[in-house]
Amino acid sequence: MVSVVPELSDGVLLLGGVPLGNPADASSRLREALATADVVATEDTRRLKRLASDLGVKVGGRVVTFREDNEVARTPGLVEDVRGGATVLLVTDGGMPSVSDPGYRAVAACLDAGLTIRCLPGPSAVLTALAVSGLPTDRFCFEGFAPRKDGERRTWLRELASERRTTVFFESPRRLKSLLEDAVPQLGGERRGAICRELTKTHEEVVRGSLAELLAWAQGRDPLGEITVVLGPAVVATPEPEDLAQEVLGLIAEGRKPRDAAREVGEAHGVSTKALYDAALELRK
Repeated sequence: MVSVVPELSDGVLLLGGVPLGNPADASSRLREALATADVVATEDTRRLKRLASDLGVKVGGRVVTFREDNEVARTPGLVEDVRGGATVLLVTDGGMPSVSDPGYRAVAACLDAGLTIRCLPGPSAVLTALAVSGLPTDRFCFEGFAPRKDGERRTWLRELASERRTTVFFESPRRLKSLLEDAVPQLGGERRGAICRELTKTHEEVVRGSLAELLAWAQGRDPLGEITVVLGPAVVATPEPEDLAQEVLGLIAEGRKPRDAAREVGEAHGVSTKALYDAALELRK
């Protein structure tokens, strides 16, 4: 079913991007929403109070907690508030709601009810870490939190062994060393990465290097704070045309035209169609 953006109405769910650490990163739209929203749903009321104080804003609406452990129970009430014409501002402890933080269920429920949703763009640990990592940014994927259990984590890492996009994910500081100990044998110690700790905060730290170097760094420390890991893309060697010529001949034997066969194999392996075509003709002589 195609999702249609509803007509503007009095009720709206606002997703507010909250500073990761530095209050100066707050947008003017977030400041206004904190002061004027009818309801403010937040992970931690103490952090909300601190943020409002730092911004010199008085929260004018009703404040409710909206955490991972009560998200399911609280979502229907927020939907009814929006349906009744209220402006509901949803914020987390830092970053963008619904991105590995509470919020997705509220968004989905409001969409199902045909209600209006708006976003107040703001900080994101994912993009901030990607930007400062020094790793390729043209293609990337976000994996949320790394698996907690050892076996699941190793399986997950094996799946990333051939990932050609830069990968961003979150990790607990107490599991970071174990993650790197698994990553080196699964991905290779030469794979590039970056560990981003406490982004935008007073003790911000970004460590860049090979996975072997990052493991050596982690073994000598007990890192604290919020951790975002950026993993560089896998470097996959491009095969020589001569190595793939037999695959092209196999497709030709199945009835494909020679150039079509060369093009299909070339696109699959990142090899020139002409080089494959010439190599297949040479092999068939």
